[in-house]
Amino acid sequence: MQELIQEIRTTIPLELPEAQVCGDGCNACSLKLLEYLSAELDNWEARLQDGEKPGLAELSQLARSARKIHRILQKNGLIKST
Repeated sequence: MQELIQEIRTTIPLELPEAQVCGDGCNACSLKLLEYLSAELDNWEARLQDGEKPGLAELSQLARSARKIHRILQKNGLIKST
């Protein structure tokens, strides 16, 4: 889980300024998605520090959410397609 969290934090620009995130042509609210994902990562980091062991379902859910948000951010032009 810690590796997944680190990969998400390095891949998705969670710390973009609001002025850069909010533009004219959004398919979904990028700012809210980034806030949601950041809160999820913070929550999992705290749970891991408390000794919680995530299962495969929790890993899959976090990975799925991150992939969906990544695709939306690409559509909104915040992440370059590779």
